[in-house]
Amino acid sequence: MTTTATRKPPTSVGLRGRWLHPVAWWLWALGLATAASRTTNPALLVLIVVVAGTVVAARRPQAPWSRSFGVFLRLGLIIVAIRVVFQVVFGLPQGTTVLFTLPTVDLPDWLAGVRLGGSITAESLVFALYDGLRLATVLACLGAASSLASPYRLLKAMPAALYEVGVSVVVALSFAPALVTDLQRVRTARRLRGRPTSGIRGLTGSAMPVFSGALDRSIALAAAMDSRGYGRMADLSPRDRRITAALVLGGLLGTCLGLYVLLDGSIAAPAGLPVFLLGLAAALLGLLRGGRRNTRTRYRPDPWRTPEWITAASGCAAAAAAVVQGIVDPSALNPAVTPMTWPQVPIIAVVGTLIALLPAWLTPEPPGIVRSGSASDTSTTSPETGVAV
Repeated sequence: MTTTATRKPPTSVGLRGRWLHPVAWWLWALGLATAASRTTNPALLVLIVVVAGTVVAARRPQAPWSRSFGVFLRLGLIIVAIRVVFQVVFGLPQGTTVLFTLPTVDLPDWLAGVRLGGSITAESLVFALYDGLRLATVLACLGAASSLASPYRLLKAMPAALYEVGVSVVVALSFAPALVTDLQRVRTARRLRGRPTSGIRGLTGSAMPVFSGALDRSIALAAAMDSRGYGRMADLSPRDRRITAALVLGGLLGTCLGLYVLLDGSIAAPAGLPVFLLGLAAALLGLLRGGRRNTRTRYRPDPWRTPEWITAASGCAAAAAAVVQGIVDPSALNPAVTPMTWPQVPIIAVVGTLIALLPAWLTPEPPGIVRSGSASDTSTTSPETGVAV
């Protein structure tokens, strides 16, 4: 008797299909986003998008929320266009290569520094294009994380000390994937009814049902969690609560300040490293102390193994390479536009970004529906949530 398969077996030798820890995917994506935020080099930004897209294509699960990467790419293109338009209408001219001139509008004195119209130079358009491309690349990295990591599994992996804000977190994390799912559902329904699905009419007819459905599903999930005693806490003394709150808030503040100093090229990076490490240690200590307040149990927690370490380390390598490149040769990360020059190839940052390709081959494929009737098919996975049932 022949059997049928709906998904190919993993291509990586020795790796069984399983869900990668969602925190590993987010660390990988945040590392790429950090590298993108430190450069306006279009070659490096395009390479980061290509790397993120390659990993998404290789390890994206078969779930509705996994299609959000394309939505983030389109949103990034819209942001680039808006940035260029704002530069044309409101931006101050840079350089001397005038392409065309728009009629100017005289503004009152209290709007000094704002310009409407005037000369449009090639240098200002290139600067706006680089700046918009950087933001679009950061969005693409976040979209890659949304496509690879189930928001529901990420919620399971949250530290117990943060479960007080779990209802708000689940609404925020599940809104974007639910938005993509509802968009596909509404477009399919409109297509079956013979109504337009593209253009202005398709957009206006789909916008309200999509936003309303995505928000309703997120709130319904949060209400279901709350009704099941989600985030129930054990009794602790006021002194322990104050110490935990001080450690978490102070640690997060120190971590943010240290990261700002490390990522800001105008400040010496070594000055922020001790602040970052101290803040991180305080935040972790506060989370561990706060975890004693939570009495929940975990059903089949996601393991953290070698593929997770590889994924997180590859993203951190991309961020570290961009930081080192900024110290060694900052002009390669931010090419000059006045006068305009061809962007250089930042070798260190390129190598670090290519390291972020490793999860495409060194991580297990997400589980799918295996061969029907196989003895190893002892559990199934919900395509909606990515949780084994």
